[in-house]
Amino acid sequence: MSNRSPASGFWNYVAECVRLLYWIYFKPFTFKGWLRDIHPELKPRDNPFDKRAEFRTNPHLRRYAGQVWWLIAVVPMVAVLPIASVYTLVSGESFNWFKSCGFLVGWFISPVLDPGSNKNRIVILLVSAFSVFLAVLFLSGMAFDVVLGMALGVAVGVESGLALGVAVGLALCVSVGVGLGLGVLGVGGGVALGVTLGVTLGVALSMTEVALGVLVGAVAALAFGTALGGLGGMGGEVALGVAVGIAGIFGVLRIYFWLPELLWILTLFLLSRNGKRVNCLRYLPPRFDELIILPLPFMDVMIVEAYRKNPDVARETINYLITSTNQQKVAAQAISGIAVDILNRCQRLSDIVEIANQLAWIPSPPPKELGVVLPQFLEISQDIRASEEATSLYRQYELLNIPINALRQLGQSLALTKDARVAVSFGNAAQGWLTILETAQRILEEQAQQSQEIRQVYIAGNSLDPETAKNRFKGRIDIFREIETFALSEQPPVLLLYGGRRTGKTSALKYLPYRIQANIVPLLVDLQGAASATTLKGLAENLAQQITEAARRLPRRVYLPNPDANKLAEDPFPALQTWLTEIERNNSGKQFLLCLDEYERLGEVVKATSSRAPLNFIRNLVQHQRKWILLFSGSQELSELDDYWSDYLINTRALRMTYLHELEARDLIQQPVENFRNIYEPTAVDEIIQVTRCQPYLVQLVCYEVVELLNRDIRRNRREADTAKATAQDVKEVIPVVLERGDQYFRELWKSLTDSDRSLLRRIIHGETPTQQDKGVIRKLTRKEILTSEGNAFQVPLVQKYIEQLLEEE
Repeated sequence: MSNRSPASGFWNYVAECVRLLYWIYFKPFTFKGWLRDIHPELKPRDNPFDKRAEFRTNPHLRRYAGQVWWLIAVVPMVAVLPIASVYTLVSGESFNWFKSCGFLVGWFISPVLDPGSNKNRIVILLVSAFSVFLAVLFLSGMAFDVVLGMALGVAVGVESGLALGVAVGLALCVSVGVGLGLGVLGVGGGVALGVTLGVTLGVALSMTEVALGVLVGAVAALAFGTALGGLGGMGGEVALGVAVGIAGIFGVLRIYFWLPELLWILTLFLLSRNGKRVNCLRYLPPRFDELIILPLPFMDVMIVEAYRKNPDVARETINYLITSTNQQKVAAQAISGIAVDILNRCQRLSDIVEIANQLAWIPSPPPKELGVVLPQFLEISQDIRASEEATSLYRQYELLNIPINALRQLGQSLALTKDARVAVSFGNAAQGWLTILETAQRILEEQAQQSQEIRQVYIAGNSLDPETAKNRFKGRIDIFREIETFALSEQPPVLLLYGGRRTGKTSALKYLPYRIQANIVPLLVDLQGAASATTLKGLAENLAQQITEAARRLPRRVYLPNPDANKLAEDPFPALQTWLTEIERNNSGKQFLLCLDEYERLGEVVKATSSRAPLNFIRNLVQHQRKWILLFSGSQELSELDDYWSDYLINTRALRMTYLHELEARDLIQQPVENFRNIYEPTAVDEIIQVTRCQPYLVQLVCYEVVELLNRDIRRNRREADTAKATAQDVKEVIPVVLERGDQYFRELWKSLTDSDRSLLRRIIHGETPTQQDKGVIRKLTRKEILTSEGNAFQVPLVQKYIEQLLEEE
């Protein structure tokens, strides 16, 4: 059994009621959450007695209903009496206690007569009306005031006491009680009435929509007050209307609470210097008042400064402001301030690398102030992390070019932004990072030059990016010349750049802006990424985004207008055509070369959407957009695609990307970058040419492994750093590693073949001679650059070695 005394239980109950009243007016978000815990469908303005049937199974709901009943019945009496007493002492005006007290007694009786059940409502209202009628006929003076007040109290209480919710019900009772006592006369009475109605109306409406609460409450208070004054006459009663209106507006805006809260935040700010901000976050006004309408200064500044001492407390405060108050704007300003502060406090490269971890807690999407800029800083941080993970000092030095160029572009874009605060704060951070990176890059260059190891400058695998690969891209002059010639012709054809995997097609497209005339604007779009879209809208948006980003990356930057997002969502491809036309108008004198890499992936979109709208868009572009030239790039010829492609790709000119010329391959081997010393014996270069057949990916891969082999020997003192040179035997030694590292390339090549293709290759490896029946397969494998035209030998010895190894494992 419980040892708690009846008196203790009573005072606990009273304390719960007081807390409930405080929550209603000052912590509506906490109140909402508490009600959801009691009943998932219960809302602040709901009458709990409507769920009377659940009282037996839900004791918390029954207890809450009882507390609401007592608050509705008792609080008005406790509130009106002291308000009226203080008012009469201050103003000197008279107060009709009989009418006011009669109303309060009637109000108190109303919950007893009808506690939200609605069963007796009509009867009670009729009795109340009849009582008023009798009082008018037979009573006067004090008796009339008491009876009239009680009748009104019962009527108002039954009709609205519980039906409108606790906040509105209490406000209505206090307002009418005070108004009846004052006779609703005088400016002072109007102010009292306006304050009470305004504060409560602001709370009641704002619990669903703060902005709507302010607007509706303010207009309602002003209209009610003005009408009330107008009814009273043209003289002093007009002042009554104005008083009610202004006091109501002040109430809705909660200025009466905001003024002491303003004094409080100023006191906290002035007294919490010298690193004590973190201790004051628990005392910020929103901790006690979740519904502050007007802004309070310095809160975001205090949170930013507190973050430096205790990030956990600052983050908890921000989370509280976002989830439990209406101070989301303050939280966003604090998040922005913290991000800027962290970005500006970076002193070393390692600080920048850790930025992503330090800001991982920021919600996604980030606040509007950070929405565009912060992701760019995070991408730069990731690029720096990638450079630190490079296998050599020289490669680290090279990879820093990417974030350095990105920071320069970011600084330029910030200088053009309209928001001066964003431009200054983030501009300083960008300049600070740029200084750190440029210093780090100089140090890496010096260390690379002093290192005894051979610089690892070969890149095997990914396409070459001009920003980092620099002069590693060799040859393809004939391809660039043909593209330029066709693009400048009077009626440019659709261009198809095709060739085997990893022959350098994507690299060539990336270097295209550096190799053709300035009036031709190449815009590279990766359809492998765009094809992930499952809707036409998603595809069109991806295309527009990639075109915009491609223009931003050009060495001669072209600024494109933003596409209309609403039109893209409504009708994607017509909107895309309109946008391309607008680009033409804004860039007269230029030809746009739209390069669609991995073009075969469009077929996947056609199947996923069951629509040929993307292909219709392409045909329309070819036929009607004279300033736009299409270039498709992929590993398949048109003859290998589905038949419907031929209806859309008319007047197509094919450009084949094959192996490098031997001189170009030798240049790649011996001079991949400027000032690279010769590390090869002539026989080693010949061996690389022979085993790779000048296939660019395989040349890079073999050379990479040769450098790794030489550096291992240098570290083990097997070779002298200054004189170490690769031999033909070294090239042969790395072949097994090359086959292992290039497994994905070789395996993809093998899987792309048909059964008849593989059967012929097996026979050739086993020493059989092809027959007349194999001519068709031989022609096909010759076009795929696997067999020689005679059909009895492989074009690339490394491919033969891989297939031999594969067959041995079967």
